[in-house]
Amino acid sequence: MLFGLDNSTSEAQAKGIALAKKLNAAIDDTSSFCQGQLIERALLKKFRTCYLEDVRNNADVLVYWGSDAQDSQPRPLSRFSVFPRGESRQRGYEEDRLAIAIDVRESNTAKICKGHFYRIPLRGDREFILALMEALSGKVPKYDPKRILELAGFLKKAQFGVIFAGIGLTYSIKDDIDVLVSLAQMLPNFHVMPMVGQYNMRGFNEALFKETGFVNSVKFDGKPVHDNKYSIVEALKAKSIDALLVVGSDPLSSLPRSVISHLASIPVICIDPCVTLTSKIAQVTIPAASSGFECGGRAVRMDGKVIEIPKVVENQYLSDEDILDRILDVV
Repeated sequence: MLFGLDNSTSEAQAKGIALAKKLNAAIDDTSSFCQGQLIERALLKKFRTCYLEDVRNNADVLVYWGSDAQDSQPRPLSRFSVFPRGESRQRGYEEDRLAIAIDVRESNTAKICKGHFYRIPLRGDREFILALMEALSGKVPKYDPKRILELAGFLKKAQFGVIFAGIGLTYSIKDDIDVLVSLAQMLPNFHVMPMVGQYNMRGFNEALFKETGFVNSVKFDGKPVHDNKYSIVEALKAKSIDALLVVGSDPLSSLPRSVISHLASIPVICIDPCVTLTSKIAQVTIPAASSGFECGGRAVRMDGKVIEIPKVVENQYLSDEDILDRILDVV
């Protein structure tokens, strides 16, 4: 299995997919246990989405759902969503934008929303969405009717709304992600944007989708096959892989101990600019240049826009792309 590539350039991701195809290997990334289902529906155009520049210029209602962007992704708030002035939003966030937080705790993002915070119980997102859909349909929901009707009123009045869907939301509704799609379809002026963690996760998902029709958990075996058993979590649980190539990721620190125990019994190869727990246990570790700093290339931003990331400093290390290209030459 090849795993990772979310912190690699789009050029390196293409090489990784080509390597998996050549080896008839499985390939996966972290989206298989976080935002993959939502990104897949975005690529299938199941709901409206937009670019961050559209948010800055036009958005008047911003919903941070299961996302503490202030602590985990602060730059979108300052550059594109809550704080900047846009072409149609010239009066500042105090007058021109309404920020709303929906979460299980009052995060720092919720504090920015100044009273528009809706606390829900752990794993209560689906029930909250269904109640909100009832309110949008003109019914009085049984679940917290006063607050739900208040929120539905805000959403109905939006001229250009955005739901920033964090992993708190997608983890909670992972068994019924289409309930969020149904909500989005009831809000014609709203757009949905997955809040991804790694800078080029969406790039990997788009590249694999273009090649195979799937965004993650793919096995190349003559033709690409998609199945949950080819995700990193299920493959390690089932002990179905006998070697793992990790590129720019650290599964040893991000996955539960019960899942990663199999790593101790198989060869692990790690390509990474950093020393990680995974690189420390790897049989082969290849230091790589840091993308966007020591090497350049392209990446796909979380809103789907392709951007160029320049090389900033000279260094002695090969890029992920060069390393994978050399491996491709010899396998």
